[in-house]
Amino acid sequence: MVQLRLYNTLTRSKEEFHPLDPARVRMYVCGPTVYDFAHIGNARPVIVFDVLYRLLRHLYGPDHVTYVRNITDVDDKINDRAARDFPGLPLNEAIRRVTETTASQYMADVKALGCLEPDEEPRATENIAQMIEIINKLYEKDIAYIATGPEGREVLFSIAKMPDYGQLSRRKLEDQQAGARIAVEGHKKSPGDFVLWKESGPNEPGWSADFEKNTPSGDIEKVNIHGRPGWHIECSAMSNRYLGETFDIHGGGLDLIFPHHENEIAQSRCAFGHDVMAKVWMHNGFLQVEGEKMSKSLGNFVTINELLATEKFGGRKWPGEVLRLAMLKTHYRQPIDWTVKSLEEAEKTLDRWYRCLPDGDGSSDEKPDDPFLNALSDDLNTPQAISILHELFTSDMASKHGLRKHDDPEAIQYDDDLSIAVSSARILGLLTHPKADWEARKKSGTSVSEAAIDTLVTARLAARAAKKWAESDRIRDELVAMGIEIMDSKDPATGELKTTWKVKR
Repeated sequence: MVQLRLYNTLTRSKEEFHPLDPARVRMYVCGPTVYDFAHIGNARPVIVFDVLYRLLRHLYGPDHVTYVRNITDVDDKINDRAARDFPGLPLNEAIRRVTETTASQYMADVKALGCLEPDEEPRATENIAQMIEIINKLYEKDIAYIATGPEGREVLFSIAKMPDYGQLSRRKLEDQQAGARIAVEGHKKSPGDFVLWKESGPNEPGWSADFEKNTPSGDIEKVNIHGRPGWHIECSAMSNRYLGETFDIHGGGLDLIFPHHENEIAQSRCAFGHDVMAKVWMHNGFLQVEGEKMSKSLGNFVTINELLATEKFGGRKWPGEVLRLAMLKTHYRQPIDWTVKSLEEAEKTLDRWYRCLPDGDGSSDEKPDDPFLNALSDDLNTPQAISILHELFTSDMASKHGLRKHDDPEAIQYDDDLSIAVSSARILGLLTHPKADWEARKKSGTSVSEAAIDTLVTARLAARAAKKWAESDRIRDELVAMGIEIMDSKDPATGELKTTWKVKR
């Protein structure tokens, strides 16, 4: 069996990966906060950890890997966006509009990027009870305390109660003083203490939570706070619910190391009494656009959906598979420069590879190439793995069978070498479609085939017929995210709803 080695941010070293339980390999990755459409930088961890998920499934078996990626649907940024976009609605209704729309958009976007669905995709609002339970564990142990801040009561984590706090980010307790805003943080015992639960105002979403502990006199001290969770406790609760108190891999972007992941570790370790929360912590590098930091003020801020469905970047729409390959050409821990040229090169590469495929469903039963697997198993070295794919598709065997220059494409058939190349590419989430679909997507300018669009349109009609309006709206949003315009009309003879579609231009 190929030995997987991963760089662990916690130890700052590349280590052999040995799961806690080979029969149940567990991975958690921080997902989106659904207040706005995901930008291309948000796509990087989704693609990176999808590749790792595919590799783990290959190494340990699909039934022995559990991948959890959360959705944060309670956050002050969501509240602000809801109040701004839907000023005439009650806040809770406005929040639902924002989170449902952006979550549906996110799911459609990452699907277009060729990412598998995680095994679990929990929402923060569905795990409030689990958050309150963990906070109570910390409160009972006097690791958390209640204080009144400028916006009401808060339950805070006391970092002084965890002497080795800061191992992930390599920040010492005394460093937490730097940059503290005294006016806001004055109610804290230490400026680095962070919020587990905060009181909600009359116009803010909230849940009733009881926090209690034994007093020295033997009585039970009970405090009720109608409020909402802090950001960090959400991931601790969801990872614990679906993966357990300790698990194998925790992933996310480099920007999450501090404070988010550091505080997750603190909460979970102190609540459950373990030396680690996750064995391996993995972080992908930053992304810039055409040599500059992505920024709305610079005009180079681009969402995944804009790349897929509009002509904002490079004057054209890009297939999701092109975006995926362009992302994987840079090692996940290195910074990446997102350029039109890199997309053009990725598309040319996919054109060459797809031309090698025979017509048909594109299935392949061969195992991936060993050197390819060894490269990918060396801390997801996707640049080297892609280089090996180039060699596989342009090998002497491919030339001998006419796969590069063939006068009769219909005569092309899979041989063992081509099957190995295709099987290898699919570990990266590439060449997962039949050849005809790739050609159709390029011709139509969409990121999915016409057959896939028709399937979604039919599913939407079925949902409407069953009066499942939320599902109908979700599918509609998914089609819009693909750059598809749908048009509803009634059949004059039967009165039945009919739907046609076209690609937006």
